[in-house]
Order: sequence, then C-alpha cells, then structure tokens
Amino acid sequence: MNTLDRIRVLASAPVGVWLLASLAVSPAAAGGDWLTFAEHGADAGQLDPHVSVKSPDMILFGQMFNGLVRFRPGSMDPATIEPDLAERWESPADGLTWTFHLRKGAQFHHGYGEVTAEDIAFSLERAANPKISAFASNYADVASVKALDRYTVRITLRNPIPSLLALVANYQGGNVVSKKAAQELGDNFKNKPTGTGPFAFSEYRPKQWVKLVAHTGYFRGTPKLKGLTFRYVPSDASRELAFEKGELDLFFGKRDDKWIARLREREGVVVDVIGPGELRTLHLNVTQKPLSDIRVRRAIAHAMNREEMMLATGRSITQAGYSPVPLGYLGSTSDVPRYDYDPEKAKALLKEAGYPDGLTFKVLGSSRPTMLHPLQLIQEQLRRVGIKLDFDIIDHSAYHAQIRKDLSPMVFYGAARFPIADVFLTQFYHSRSIVNTPTAVTNFSHCNVADAEIDAARVETNLQKQLELWRTAQRKIVDYVCSVSLFEAVSPWVRRKNLDYGYPLKASLSYGPLITEQTELR
Repeated sequence: MNTLDRIRVLASAPVGVWLLASLAVSPAAAGGDWLTFAEHGADAGQLDPHVSVKSPDMILFGQMFNGLVRFRPGSMDPATIEPDLAERWESPADGLTWTFHLRKGAQFHHGYGEVTAEDIAFSLERAANPKISAFASNYADVASVKALDRYTVRITLRNPIPSLLALVANYQGGNVVSKKAAQELGDNFKNKPTGTGPFAFSEYRPKQWVKLVAHTGYFRGTPKLKGLTFRYVPSDASRELAFEKGELDLFFGKRDDKWIARLREREGVVVDVIGPGELRTLHLNVTQKPLSDIRVRRAIAHAMNREEMMLATGRSITQAGYSPVPLGYLGSTSDVPRYDYDPEKAKALLKEAGYPDGLTFKVLGSSRPTMLHPLQLIQEQLRRVGIKLDFDIIDHSAYHAQIRKDLSPMVFYGAARFPIADVFLTQFYHSRSIVNTPTAVTNFSHCNVADAEIDAARVETNLQKQLELWRTAQRKIVDYVCSVSLFEAVSPWVRRKNLDYGYPLKASLSYGPLITEQTELR
C-alpha cells in the first residue's frame, strides 16, 4: 500500500537554575555503547502499554514495543505510516474489514518466541478489555480480531471509523505484547513487559531508573547501542546538573525561551524542539453548580490571557489554542467562537449570574512543574476577575487517578493524540467518554453537545462532509464552553552532539525521541 493509499484510507475511510555557559560539557560516564537519558517524571507508572497513560512510560514503550504499523521515526505525519510487524494490509472500500499480513521471524523479548497472528489478536482484544486497558473505549467499534493463519490477522469493524490505523499503530493500545508472557505473568506483566522492540526491559529501581538492553533478535537488526538507562529526575535544575556532570546523554529540557537559547550556545550541545504540541486545556464540569451556568463558564473563558501564558511558557515553543482539537490535526478548525481576553466582561458575566463578589473553587492540581506552573498562572488570571482557586496539589500519578474519579470541577490537562479530529473529539467530548462512567475515557467536562456530529463523522464516506461535521462539532463544544483551550506546547530535548538518532527528529507520538536500532553515540 503506497503513501497516497494510506492517506486516502486514513482520511476518507468511512467513518531550573541556569548553569554558567563557561562550564565544559563532560562526556557521559556510561561510555559510547550505553545511552543514559532523563525525563521530568518522578517515577514509572505501570510498565504495561495497555494500562499506563503516563508520558514517561510512553517514552519507554516506544523503545520496547511495535505495532502492526508505525509512524516513521521522527514523524507524526499520517502520510509516513509504514509497515511494522505487518508487511502489508488491505481493506475493501466499505472500510469494515482489514486484513494484515505479518512479517515472518519477528521475535519477542525474553525468549517468548516468534510473533504470530494469535499474539496480534490477543493484544488487540486485551487493548479493548475495559478491565485491563486504559484505551478500551477506542476499540468499541471493533467487532472481532481473528487469526486466519499463523501470519494473517483480520479485523472486522461494527462501524467504519476514520482512524483504524491509529488503533494498530505503535501507540497506546496498538502496542503488541506476547500472549504467552501476558498469560503466564498475569498482574506481574508490568514487572516484565514483553514486546518486540529494539530494546528489552531489564531492571527497574523505583523512583530512580529503568534499564533496557539491546534486543539482539530485533527484526530490523541488532541495535548499535548495548542498552539504555532511563532516569526519573523531576527537577529541571537536577537534570541539567546531571548532564553537566557527564551523567546524561539526553534529557527533557525546560520550556523557556531564554534557557533554550543559552543551551544552544553551548559547544557540543544540541536542543531539539519537537512535536506533538500538547494542547493545554481547562476542562469545566458543566453539570456542577455554578459551572452549570454558561455565564460562569464564559466568564472563565474571558479571564484567560493566552498571550501571558505563552510568554511565561516560551513564545518559541507555544501557540495559542482556541479549538478543542489541536492545530494541524486532520479535521481541526480555527473557525470557532472566540472568547478573547476581557476581564471586565468576565466580571460583568459573574455579576449577571448572581456572583458579584466572586466565587471559590476547590481544584486538584498536579505537582509536575510543566502542569503546576501554568495552573498557577490560571489561578492568578481568575483571581483578577474575582474567582478564587483553592488547590490540592498532589503527585502526578495520583492526579491522573483522582481526576478520573470526577473529583475536581476543573481539570487542567495537556494531551496529544493520533493526529485526526475524531480521536480528540471522541475521547474528550463525547458522552461515552465521560469520566466515572463504564465507558469513561477523558471527558472531564461531561460534555454531550456534539455527540451527533462526532458519531456521524465516523461513518461519513464523503471527506468534505466528514470535515464539516468535525468543524460543526468543534463550534458546538466551544460555544457551550465545555472547556477552554489555551495553548499548545512542544517539547525541548537536550542531547550531546555525538548522539545520532539515526533519523531526522521532528516529532514523536511517544512524547520523547525514539531510540532505535540505528541510534548511536559516535
């Protein structure tokens, strides 16, 4: 299947402290055959690709697992989707039946043998199981997954969807696990995650690191690196200091214009600013008083100063967001109602709603700096119009758990997804995805105003009509103020110049650079 065919099928299928610049950059202590890098998370979540939604875990999953198909390393453009564990695939015009033909000889880690169609069927059924998977609702339209023979698997849909390849790519529920390992290990699978990627799980030390070793049986060839150490270092300053001391080859940087500019002046240092842009959104529970009053929600929207937020975060790594779907996604639109910054209008709306003296909300917040700092600015902007936020700041993992129990009337969230409008709209704004329900995903707003358009777009065979349905859905969601989209932020990753990824890095849906069999420390 060529690139144009893939695009056609996908798009039209029916439905910190700054360290002095004079300091020398030491070589990494681990040497030239072992890569050490650090992220801003405090610890691993659950090292199971069908369970965890934490971005540090997803970075690791990118090295350990494959899908039937994959985004070309360094890209998140659907045009670059290419074979992975599948050599080829086909689908009839109605988009209801997909047949994938597997490559032969791909091996699982830890001696679990060759990948077969049984493993693919098991993995997708596991991803669709709400008792196990965080992504189960994404697979609601999958009627069956059958192994036709050892190397052929057929996926049958109840209804056409515009993003089937999103469900089988090397991302979230599309990651393939060993059936035998998962069944043997049960709940302990997270302690020995078994995939097929270029690096295999070796060791985990809580709140310190995870080690991966080269998968010598990797179907694309033995990696040039012997292994990876992935360190958990929440502090921006501590990651930079570890880099200066030669303990790191690569780390997640600080979202700050001046900081990035200074790092780029350093000899032997490269700063890659990569996508996807995480859309930062303030979700409002429209079913709870006083947020059930649209005047209060509109007051909150008018209190948001996006320019101030982008200046605080870094203008070079942010862009304003107004639509509930990130810019650049297939189906996204900027043609939505605008609630521009207007504090006086916000105060007037609160007075009209019966709150001339303002309001107070008790809100959960994440302790992770990239989440906490923007939330503190939101707190200040709302304070200016008479709305007080009382925070309960908790660990990021606990935050993820608590907001999914519907325990905060406002939820500040940053996300990137497979770059097509349907995925964002379905997960964040369809009534099936409302948190604390059996089919919950991430609809913290309890929004249901665009269900009809979201559902209709999934089965629409005409691309232009499908795009218009997505645009209408976005306009309805913004008009009802289910949430307030604020800005998109991309990610700075700092590396030594001798680190060669083996591909041009522009983006990664795994939230961090993919370390592949071609990556090396020269």
